[in-house]
Amino acid sequence: MRILFVILAVLLMVPGWSGAERLPLLRPGGAVVTTTPVDLFPGDPARRRLGALTYLGGVELRNPDPVFGGFSSMRVDGRRFTLLSDGGGIVRFAMGPDWQVHDATTRELPGGPGTGWEKRDRDSESMAVLPGGDVLVGFERANALWRYDHDLRRVIGWRAPRAMRKWSANSGPEAVATMPDGSVVVFSEANAKRGLKGFAAIRLNGDPIDPAVPWHRFRYVAPPQFAVTDAVALSDGRVLVLVRRFGLPQLFTARLQLIDAGAIRPGAIVTGRTIAAFEGDVIHDNFEALALTREGGRDVLWIASDDNQAFWQRSLLLKFRLEL
Repeated sequence: MRILFVILAVLLMVPGWSGAERLPLLRPGGAVVTTTPVDLFPGDPARRRLGALTYLGGVELRNPDPVFGGFSSMRVDGRRFTLLSDGGGIVRFAMGPDWQVHDATTRELPGGPGTGWEKRDRDSESMAVLPGGDVLVGFERANALWRYDHDLRRVIGWRAPRAMRKWSANSGPEAVATMPDGSVVVFSEANAKRGLKGFAAIRLNGDPIDPAVPWHRFRYVAPPQFAVTDAVALSDGRVLVLVRRFGLPQLFTARLQLIDAGAIRPGAIVTGRTIAAFEGDVIHDNFEALALTREGGRDVLWIASDDNQAFWQRSLLLKFRLEL
C-alpha cells in the first residue's frame, strides 16, 4: 500500500507533458472502408463532361478511424489502390466496377525523416513509381526523397537534393512524377526566389537518390493564387499538373493543367494550359492526388482529395477518361 501511495504522489508532483502531441497513427491490419457514390455536378448526374475530362464515376471513402484520410498521393494498379496520407499512413484496398471496397488494410510507412513523433517528421506529400517498380516518396519539411520497394515495406535509400535544401519548410516536394525517359520531376509549393515568377522545381536525370545523378532547375508558373499539389506524366512526355486554391467563397477549388512535351528544360519557365476546372457548381474539395491508368487503350485519370481529417471535408476518389 505504501508503494501505491508513493506512486500516486509522484504522479501528482510531476508536471504533465506540455510538448507537441504525438502524431496519431493508423491502426494496423484489416479495415472496413465504405463508399458513397458522388456526382460530378451535385444534383445533376447526367452531366459528365468537365473540360477535357469525362466522368466515369466516383465515391466518398469513409472509415470510423479518426486518423483515416489526409490523402496526398496515390497509386493505382488495375483494381488495387494505394493511398498515402500526409502523415505516413498507408491505406490499400481493391475496388471493382461496383465501386465497393474489398480487402482494405491500413498501416504506417516505414522509415522517414525524424523520429515520427510529430507530423513534420512524417509529412509524406508525394509518391511516384520508378522504372523497375520501386516507389519514390517526397517528404515535405525535410525536403527529402525516399526510395521504397514496390510494396512500401522496405527503405532502399534516401536523398535530400542540394537544389531542394532552401525550399521553405512547408512547401515541398509537393509533387513528383516519373517521366517516360525515367527521369523524375519534383515540384515545390515554394516560390523559386524572391522577385522571380513561378514555383521552384527540379528534374533529376536518373536514380533520384543517387548523389551523382545530374539535375537541373526550372520554374512552374501556376494560375494566380494556385499552388501545385500533384503531377503525373503521360506516355508522350506531356505532364498533367494538379493545382489548388484556397479562398472564399468556395474554399477549395482546383484546376488540372497540361504541360507540353519538351517544355521542362534547364532554366525553363514552364506554364500549363488548364484543361479542367473544379470550380463553381462542379464537385470540388482539397484535391491533392493523381494517378494514371489505361483502360481499353485510353488514358484514365484518378483524382483523390485530402480531407485534412476535418469533419467538414471529404475523402473523394474520382475517375475520369482523358479526352486529349
